[in-house]
Amino acid sequence: MIIGVLKEQAPETRVSLVPEVVAAFVKMNVSVWVESGAGTLAFYGDEQYTAVGAEIKTAADIRSSADIVLTIQSDNVGTVKQGAVIMGVFQPLFSPELMQSWAEKGYTVFSLDTIPRTTRAQSMDVLSSQANIAGYKAVLLAAMQYSRYFPMFMTAAGSIPPAKVLILGAGVAGLQAIATARRLGAVVEVFDTRPAVKEEVMSLGAKFVEVEGAADASKAGGYAVEQSEDFQRRQREKIHEHAKKSDIIITTAQIPGRKAPILITKDMIEDMRAGSLIVDLASVTGGNTDLTQNDKAILYNGVTIIGNSALAATTPADASKLYAKNVLNFAKLIITKEGAINLNFEDDIVKGTCIATDGKIANERVGALLPVAS
Repeated sequence: MIIGVLKEQAPETRVSLVPEVVAAFVKMNVSVWVESGAGTLAFYGDEQYTAVGAEIKTAADIRSSADIVLTIQSDNVGTVKQGAVIMGVFQPLFSPELMQSWAEKGYTVFSLDTIPRTTRAQSMDVLSSQANIAGYKAVLLAAMQYSRYFPMFMTAAGSIPPAKVLILGAGVAGLQAIATARRLGAVVEVFDTRPAVKEEVMSLGAKFVEVEGAADASKAGGYAVEQSEDFQRRQREKIHEHAKKSDIIITTAQIPGRKAPILITKDMIEDMRAGSLIVDLASVTGGNTDLTQNDKAILYNGVTIIGNSALAATTPADASKLYAKNVLNFAKLIITKEGAINLNFEDDIVKGTCIATDGKIANERVGALLPVAS
């Protein structure tokens, strides 16, 4: 059985497998083919892959012969052999037609961003491993772009107060952002619709901003859920109150398969102090502000708004290492000790991550987004 690793297309810098994980697959009696230069941007050279038993091949070789094809982005798949397993991060709820076309071509598709967020699946959760990095880098990006200091400074020339950071969303990215901002000396406030995260937020040294009456998000896998109109109104009022006092806002709220909720309105931005900034980690799904533009930084009324949902790729070596270990842990569920593919759909993780198999869409939510055949 052959696992093939394709080289990602720019601007993606990560790679699906790193050499140490390739070595683990080789021990599982699996042949690993890596496209030449696949790990270059993540600082893993071809020679490092061959040293642990991989073979360097062309993309055409991999697409025509690999039994499992690994690629992070969906636009990199191309045409692989019929019956192949494709594994990556494909955001299927935003691309149901593409998933349907892959199903019709006979591919079995596993989108690792749909792995159930259960205790057993934690070691396979690519969203969490990459969000951890994104939260960390969001704060560092803010510190680089901010026109003032983060920590308090007391000097002979006068005192500088610490930066006030407001973080919207206390999921994996938000919690890492809290920890990083506190290490840099900022005063941190955090808003989240889930009261259950209050203890975690406070344990990291931040203040938790509460709005009562939120819809239960305990079964949303760490994501935001849609809230009532009354709650949204009170939420906007509370966020507005804190936003206009903040120097830096980091937003992280996303809803699977839906446009990101607007948490920072144009009016709120107009009330923020000139020189302040917003880093929006939900920009790829529309952003958490009225003005966010994906992959762009704009200046509005003296406030810098940075839309960046790909911060994990700015730390490609470690991001690839964590992602590759997620892939390995998931692959162990579908590869036998003899190195053969065994798709056990009785396993809730395998079933929950499978988007297409046997020529049809296997994921109910993706299927519901497709037009009904007449």
